[in-house]
Amino acid sequence: MTAVRQDAWSAEDDLILAEVTLRHIREGGTQLAAFEEVGQKISRTAAACGFRWNSCVRKRYEEAISIAKAQRQKRSYIRKQTPVSMSQITAFSGLDQEEGAYQEDSASEDSLSIDAVIRFLRQWKGTIQETRRQMKMLEKELREKEEELNELRLENERLSKEVNEVQTDYRVVNDDYKALIQIMDRARRLAFLNEEDEELKSRFKMDANGNLERIE
Repeated sequence: MTAVRQDAWSAEDDLILAEVTLRHIREGGTQLAAFEEVGQKISRTAAACGFRWNSCVRKRYEEAISIAKAQRQKRSYIRKQTPVSMSQITAFSGLDQEEGAYQEDSASEDSLSIDAVIRFLRQWKGTIQETRRQMKMLEKELREKEEELNELRLENERLSKEVNEVQTDYRVVNDDYKALIQIMDRARRLAFLNEEDEELKSRFKMDANGNLERIE
């Protein structure tokens, strides 16, 4: 039969180490404080408890550690959001550290912590859904703004085209107007010359011999 070393850890020692450490994690305490508490209970040093936890026990309670950390975060969140409700939870959480009432109070604390976790997760889910809804609204507004911008760009292009056409028409009309002015000026000059010719003709007459004579 193999001899058992005096410093060997029993299953009960491991269980006490796990329970106390998980409680400290759940309540926001430090692992060092947990190891010191365990060391006092099973007459070991805090360093020995820490070594045992990290080298052996911790691996068997990975899921429980994750749950304890989640409970710690939710308790902290509830404490910040609803101080009155948190005080009620603390009142029923069994923090008196008495051995006889520990298991019963711990079970009550776990139940309340789980309820707090559920409430927090529901609130978190609602927040995520609201955030997604707001994101969809922002995306819709962005699409509408982009469509409006495209319409404004098309309108700007249309107006620019109309301005170019108007400028072209103005140049054509201006050129026609200048040409008309020149024609009218020419016509006025020709009319003036014709009047002078008629005036000159009216000052002379032909006699019976075919000679022109001035009329006074």
